Amino acid sequence: MKRSAKLIFAFSAIYILGVLSVTAAEINLKVMVYRGGQNLPLFVAQEEGFFKKHGLNVDLINAQSSDELGPGLTAGNWQIIHSTSDNAVKIHDVDGVDVALVIGGDNAHNHIISQKSIKSFSDLRGKTIVLDGADTGYAYVLYSILKQSGLNKGDYNLKLVGATPKRLEALLNDNTNSAALINPPFSVQAIRAGLNDLGSVVSMIGPYQGPAGYTLRSWAREHSETLIEYLEAYIEAVRWTLDKSHQSKAKEILARRLSLAPDLASDVFDIITGDAEKFAKDGKFDMAGFRNVLALRASYEGKNPSAPEKYLDLSYYDRALENLDKPGLK
Repeated sequence: MKRSAKLIFAFSAIYILGVLSVTAAEINLKVMVYRGGQNLPLFVAQEEGFFKKHGLNVDLINAQSSDELGPGLTAGNWQIIHSTSDNAVKIHDVDGVDVALVIGGDNAHNHIISQKSIKSFSDLRGKTIVLDGADTGYAYVLYSILKQSGLNKGDYNLKLVGATPKRLEALLNDNTNSAALINPPFSVQAIRAGLNDLGSVVSMIGPYQGPAGYTLRSWAREHSETLIEYLEAYIEAVRWTLDKSHQSKAKEILARRLSLAPDLASDVFDIITGDAEKFAKDGKFDMAGFRNVLALRASYEGKNPSAPEKYLDLSYYDRALENLDKPGLK
């Protein structure tokens, strides 16, 4: 073989091996989420290269109902879920799936949205309220708020329709559906469509750990380094999102990924990053909010609240935060 041909072969081999090594290093993850503004840090992590920086290729899948979360996790259809922390409790206690919450997120930005004819919670007596499920965390939140206004279960009707987009659709298409818990962007769309905002959930029940990240404990143990890299990317994306210098780009990402008009995306962004309901700094888990979640669930299940530690493994988060805060390493 001539010298030039040998050199070409050698360089080609080096190039191919380099490509293969890069491809092999990139780990594919599927993450289940509910469609909404709470996913902005995940969108940012995808688009601003934070996942790629940590060797990850992350595919987001939109959930249609809480019923599919646990079975899909067990089957390996997705490795991580970001949904209300109460879903993780239900999956653990009711479905018998050993999951652990590994990072926080936000308080869910939920508001109670009603038909224009509903001026107060007392007006919901005998009316129909639409929900995802009757035994989910947001259902318990709603029951608690209505109880504060003198309405007990049985004083109103429940209709199970599914995730937030379906709840908004139910309100807009049938005015006999009187109210629902709805988060951005759907809550903003609802108000613009002439529906009433009866107030934010946290203003009525106090701190609440809404969307949070969780996974199978077994998967976390077997893929600990991957999980830590994922959490590092998520934390970096939260920091980027809350940096005021990135507002314009963040709003553009939000508008495009959720198919929102720019002015609507701007309103949603102001809610999810505003002081009253913004993303938790560094995705920190809200322990007080989670105790509230557990207390609400226990009150409707007729038992004492479980200890939060039963559902948590924040050791991966602690390691991710430690790695990010080491000077010069990230």
